Amino acid sequence: MKADTPLRLGSRRSPMAVAQSGNVARLLTERTGRRVEIVGVTTLGDVSREHLTQIGGTGVFVSALRESLLRQEVDFAVHSLKDLPTAPAPGLVVAAIPVREDSRDVLVARDGLTLAELPPGARVGTGSPRRAAQLRALGLGLEVVDVRGNVDTRLRLVTDRTVDAVVLALAGLRRLGRQDEASEVLDPLLMLPAPGQGALAVECREGDAELRAVLALADDPATRLAVTAERALLAALEAGCTAPVGALAEVVEGEDGAELSLRAVVAAADGSAAVRRGATVPLPDSLHVYEDHDDVGEASEGVAGRHDAAAAAAALGRALATEMLADGSAQFLPVAATPRNTARSSGRIREGDL
Repeated sequence: MKADTPLRLGSRRSPMAVAQSGNVARLLTERTGRRVEIVGVTTLGDVSREHLTQIGGTGVFVSALRESLLRQEVDFAVHSLKDLPTAPAPGLVVAAIPVREDSRDVLVARDGLTLAELPPGARVGTGSPRRAAQLRALGLGLEVVDVRGNVDTRLRLVTDRTVDAVVLALAGLRRLGRQDEASEVLDPLLMLPAPGQGALAVECREGDAELRAVLALADDPATRLAVTAERALLAALEAGCTAPVGALAEVVEGEDGAELSLRAVVAAADGSAAVRRGATVPLPDSLHVYEDHDDVGEASEGVAGRHDAAAAAAALGRALATEMLADGSAQFLPVAATPRNTARSSGRIREGDL
């Protein structure tokens, strides 16, 4: 691949997807000097008005991008990590996970009301079973309404008074520059985010070693560790992105050094019961040592530390999932659906159009 040839970034066409792909494109250009051209790809999830659980759930926004990658129509793709199936895709690899945006959910309500200020019977819109279950579990007497559509569509439901409020991801509002419309940022103690929420996955073909090295410059080790634990839990639960599962992992400073903390919830759809658990695991001391050292020994130690930390993160997620299943969480999990996503034609979007 010639250095002066633009890298083709496959992206969904929605304003949100174009915004987050643009962020990755600019990051890569800043760090590598390579130009990036965004190529729009339409997925079934973008055009269907059906609920996600009806059109396949996990992977409904992903398959078309992956097909474009495998057909070599694009060089790499950017996904919302929470939409990415936990099973690896043959021939593809996640080459980078950039620094995570704020993973929390927000409430956007009429008259700037907070969750506690909404009256009993207030209509709160969401298309997420996870959010719906946790809202009902709060016992506030809210009427949870199923809604579909992009951010603009959902916000309009509030301004039109179709609903009293909607729950959205803070990361999405920030990427669109609309975070000021949030009435309240929801504490994870009330509403745990989806596994991988706020993070992006940069995926390319497994055999393209040169491109993988370029994309790796956008990777953030702490974010990768956190989402590794969250997604390992999701995979062990055998749940998809439409399941009522919340999880949040964070690198924190413990008494004896860095630790990875993981909290998770599996809730009944009607909010009547939930299994909530948390766990931590110590991280290798060498985790802070990365490749930008002159000392080859230090660099090697850092790489080894990352591999050890990744294994520890995955083990943490699996162990917590095992504990939750033993405590009865399986009764709240639906049978995973199979996506029936198909690719649509692609078209170029210049970075200057972002």
